[in-house]
Amino acid sequence: MSLKVSNLHAYYGKSHVLHGVNLEVKQGEIVALLGRNGSGRSTTAKAIMGMVQCEGSIQWQGTETLGQKPFEIAHLGLGYVPESRDVFPKLTVEQNLLLGQKSNRKGGRWTFENMYQMFPRLKERQHTPAGVLSGGEQQMLTLCRTLMGDPDLVIIDEPTEGLAPKVVEQVAGYLKQLKSQGLSVLLIEQKLTIAMGISDRALVMGHGSIVFDGTPASLLEDANIRKEWLEV
Repeated sequence: MSLKVSNLHAYYGKSHVLHGVNLEVKQGEIVALLGRNGSGRSTTAKAIMGMVQCEGSIQWQGTETLGQKPFEIAHLGLGYVPESRDVFPKLTVEQNLLLGQKSNRKGGRWTFENMYQMFPRLKERQHTPAGVLSGGEQQMLTLCRTLMGDPDLVIIDEPTEGLAPKVVEQVAGYLKQLKSQGLSVLLIEQKLTIAMGISDRALVMGHGSIVFDGTPASLLEDANIRKEWLEV
């Protein structure tokens, strides 16, 4: 199982945002997609999920998904955790999780019990409206709701944005757990230390294309790439 993106161009109206993106995520691999704000990382995620006008090729498990609708792509086994933490604020934690289940994927890997074991705080708040949760709790809930759909690959956009350092460490630990379950993860992240600590490969985006593809160790050794494309 792998995701392969080839020569991907994406547009917002007349604005040309992605310029020939090439990337691959293999089964059980965590790939970090790094870059400054505005480099095209979130657009890449949305393009893979069918949410942006684009051209090129996006293959999931050998099947071309470009042109399919977001719900069709999700049903193929791709999950997406947006940066905006789109919880349903008036529904409880448990109701939000229930909405993540896909009716055609019975007997999936993830149950309510799994989610509550991974995030005990959500169990404590299972009957609480999602809108009153903290930012960290909403991030946990959004991730768990996606997992309830039993995806094989999860695209996670800025999961640690705005979170306390202790919660950031927890999220990193949970991402490692996903990998141990055989899931693939495309992680869009600003915090270099988190991404380097859990990723198998690191990609760096700049001006809508991939400017670096290598191991975390090789990125840490390449001061020029970090200075030009990552450091503020």
